[in-house]
Amino acid sequence: MASTIQALPTEVVYLITAGEVIDSLASVVRELVENSLDAGATRIVVSLWPQQWRIRVADNGCGMNLDDLQQAATAHSTSKIRSSDDLWKINSLGFRGEALHSLTTLAELEILSRPASGKVGWRVVYGDGGKAVQVEPTAIAPGTVVTVSNLFANCASRRQGLPTTAQQMKAVQAAIQQIALCHPHVTWQVWQNDRQWLTIYPAATVGKLLPQILPQIRQGDLQEVKLEVPNPANSVLPCTDAINRVCTPNSALSLVVGLPDRCHRRRPDWVRVAINRRMIKSPELEQTILAAFHRTLPRDRYPVCFLHLVISPDQINWNRNPAKTEVYLNELTYWQEQITQAINQALRISAANLKESVHTTRVTKLLKAAEQKGNYNFKPQNPNEDNKTPNFCTDAINRVSPHSLKAVAQVSNTYIVAEHPGGMWLIEQHIAHERVLYEQLCDRWQLVSVEPAIILYQLSPAQVSQLQRISLDIEPFGEQLWAVRNIPAMLQQREDCAEAILELSWGGDLQTAQVAVACRSAIRNGTPMNLPEMQTLLDDWQRTRNPRTCPHGRPIYLSLEESALARFFRRNWVIGKSHGI
Repeated sequence: MASTIQALPTEVVYLITAGEVIDSLASVVRELVENSLDAGATRIVVSLWPQQWRIRVADNGCGMNLDDLQQAATAHSTSKIRSSDDLWKINSLGFRGEALHSLTTLAELEILSRPASGKVGWRVVYGDGGKAVQVEPTAIAPGTVVTVSNLFANCASRRQGLPTTAQQMKAVQAAIQQIALCHPHVTWQVWQNDRQWLTIYPAATVGKLLPQILPQIRQGDLQEVKLEVPNPANSVLPCTDAINRVCTPNSALSLVVGLPDRCHRRRPDWVRVAINRRMIKSPELEQTILAAFHRTLPRDRYPVCFLHLVISPDQINWNRNPAKTEVYLNELTYWQEQITQAINQALRISAANLKESVHTTRVTKLLKAAEQKGNYNFKPQNPNEDNKTPNFCTDAINRVSPHSLKAVAQVSNTYIVAEHPGGMWLIEQHIAHERVLYEQLCDRWQLVSVEPAIILYQLSPAQVSQLQRISLDIEPFGEQLWAVRNIPAMLQQREDCAEAILELSWGGDLQTAQVAVACRSAIRNGTPMNLPEMQTLLDDWQRTRNPRTCPHGRPIYLSLEESALARFFRRNWVIGKSHGI
């Protein structure tokens, strides 16, 4: 097997952002683990002895032959790139050829490796400068084991400036979890002082892996979206199969979001972005994600969202920062638009996300409460029967869509009872209508003139400025009087229009005003609705971009799955046994 690790030409070295970042246990783990992943490993075991400043990473990757092992730790030696052109075609996690060489200057480095086709493995110990000072055959399974000992032994000042052992181990955990999210097919084991400390099992998707990292989140809290995205018009795809590169006609966008009616965070600490299997820092894309969740969460709450873009390498400049977490992304606006559309798709209610397993606890409590309070006397209407209930358009209700809802009743003039192929839903009419009106206002914010003008009394200068900020035409009309000559169209027919304008004067931006108008204009709880009115509201609500929560972040609906109802009414019993026979 020929050697694949080669020293980079001098002109390429000058183009690379210098200074491999080896400043902690976590950074060593990150660099070694990335090498394992580039080698195709599906099982990685990390062992740490923090007090001894020792790290070992073992994998089942492709391994290295003797020629590669002898070259691996020399400066700027890598199998990932060959020329300066390859810096714009990077698909590997590592490419600079600095990590192992840097470790030989900071610690003792030993590598054991055997390629899958090799009959024998080799053990190589490296000296300062990356030269192989000890080479011997060794018994080892196919793969690689890298051991770093006495880290920073020749640079004691670095050890003194580092955080405590507990903080460093927390950083190691965070680094591995971030990498695991980008590689959900890999099995991870982390040992601390010869005791198993952390295990992450492989999963088919990131959404199935995430509950291992965030145990408080259930599988049903999450929604996954995977989309094929056309490349930007100016993307020039590589047409040759270079080292470890695969040409793909389109880019891919994978998204895992916490549904806003079920989970959210106190801090924006779980808005994560990855590009081509590496977690990155991208304030622009993170703000795009936060903006897409705007007015779907309660105040001062933040979403759970993991975004993974797999895009053409020519769209990225990885060579911006030694840590490789800050990148330049071409056509940023295009990717922001694709991300917003994907999040909107994930938040809709569709046939793909009808399983409402997270509501099991709520359903159980509701059914128990119903059992204690008394009997339900629910008799569904037979459309074939001739009764006094007015008929309505069945074509509008029995839509072709597999996730349509059919209004069947109203409870307490507040909740709409809807039938669904998967069970029964309760929808709170006011906040469902509020969501509908809010999105209409955002799409078609319109001010209309009013005659006579609406007169307001004793407004402060701040209130006047606020109304002017949202484009209302307001002018003095006398002592302590103000005349408002245009208003939001939705308020035009309301008797409490003056009170609504006064409410808008108390502050906030245009979106805050839109929320206030939607809230005041929505059907109030306690308002009787007939079946056609309820059905129209349900149809409009299902078409909204964010149907799960109102603009204040409150959940709009509760689903009672047919399986939950079946368990409550014990419809899964064997008939003979249920009668005591």
